Amino acid sequence: MSSKTKFTSKLGVIAATVGSAVGLGTVWRFPNEVQSNGGSAFLITYVICVLLMGIPVMLAEFSLGRGSRADSVNAFRKLTPNTKWWFVGALAVLVSYLILGFYIVVSGWTLEYLWLSLSGDLFAGINGDTNSVENFTAVMKDAMLSGWKPIFWTALMLLLNLWILIRGVEKGIEKMANTLMPILFLILVIFCAFSLSLPNSMEGVEYFLKPDFSKIDINVIVSAVGQAFFSLSLGMGILITYSAYYPKSTKLTRTSFTVSGLVLMIALLVGLIIFPAIKSLGINGQTQGVALIFVTLPEMFMQMPAPTLWAVLFFFLLVVAALTSTVSLGEVNIAFISEWLKCSRKKAALIVILPLFVFNAVCSLSLGPWEHIRIIGMTIFDALDYFTSNIMLPIVAIFVCIYVGHKLPKSYLYNEMTNYGKMKSLLMPAVLFAIRFIAPILIATVLVSKIIEVL
Repeated sequence: MSSKTKFTSKLGVIAATVGSAVGLGTVWRFPNEVQSNGGSAFLITYVICVLLMGIPVMLAEFSLGRGSRADSVNAFRKLTPNTKWWFVGALAVLVSYLILGFYIVVSGWTLEYLWLSLSGDLFAGINGDTNSVENFTAVMKDAMLSGWKPIFWTALMLLLNLWILIRGVEKGIEKMANTLMPILFLILVIFCAFSLSLPNSMEGVEYFLKPDFSKIDINVIVSAVGQAFFSLSLGMGILITYSAYYPKSTKLTRTSFTVSGLVLMIALLVGLIIFPAIKSLGINGQTQGVALIFVTLPEMFMQMPAPTLWAVLFFFLLVVAALTSTVSLGEVNIAFISEWLKCSRKKAALIVILPLFVFNAVCSLSLGPWEHIRIIGMTIFDALDYFTSNIMLPIVAIFVCIYVGHKLPKSYLYNEMTNYGKMKSLLMPAVLFAIRFIAPILIATVLVSKIIEVL
């Protein structure tokens, strides 16, 4: 990895890192988890998990990338040569690629829904129809399960990723993040203001924000730890790769708190959009999963003035969130391939992206014509989602904690957190303790519970 390759501004550092984290995991997965796990009880637990586990693990990954100036695999090789620890980075690269296998399929759905909104086809023949839920469900099934159609939109999303990634870190990733992340924030604020202005919206706010500690149990804790993983991009190699592009002057502790705070703010905005609107408009609040985004929300837009405008804004928001995440996942693999094969960035991007046209097609077809093909009772798509998110990511994160907390000398983390003594770090003892003990215990809890769940 060239030492000249880096983000050129503080805004670029924050925007790119937040963009990598704020994907469909925050805009989509978060409200589903809140709805499935007791509303505010989940939110409280999630915030605690971010503080006790998310920020420490993020700092551990930041220190590996910025300190080594290398991709996920070579970071371990440079810091501890002639050891087998490189396998942790290799596992992170593998995980990120497997996630791309199904994540870009979902991203393709958001792109198709943006087109359906722009063309007006999303609401065609549905306005005033009392069977709008059934109609939107039919549109969703056609978009996702029809075989060739989702493959087409997935391919378009892949081409968009390829174009950005070939342009490089500064002209591609940083420029994309600096442009799209402010737009994402603006759209969220507009939606939030409208949602909170609706009649009886405070019922949704109360459900989302009023503390109810009685609902916190082991299942809520496990879900909150998993959400913290997804929403902060932990264990995927993204933070190691991106922090290798950080200028030496970057303050890692401040960056970790800023990124985590912005991700949490976006999650709060999403919650303050969806739950007040659902309560106010009397929409079935039990709808979860894919249907919450592609059925319930279009139904909500129908009850708002200028439904097409709101649909366009929302699905553009989803495309932005998906794109910033998929690009960061692709960058993990490109950084590794270009160093491993000593090839140009363009060649590495093609090596990474071209096989995905087949890989993504298989994952997409597994939800439709190939739905009968099962892995431990799950479709190919669902199996990839489950094992990467619930098994592989926790394993990578646990090894990162062991490596930074026990293998590397204490001085390494201290030097990275203080920029080699140029600034104070009163949090160093607490962060090191969390990396060594608290984070691994929380992560292991999730890992064990998910392994038991699948057996």
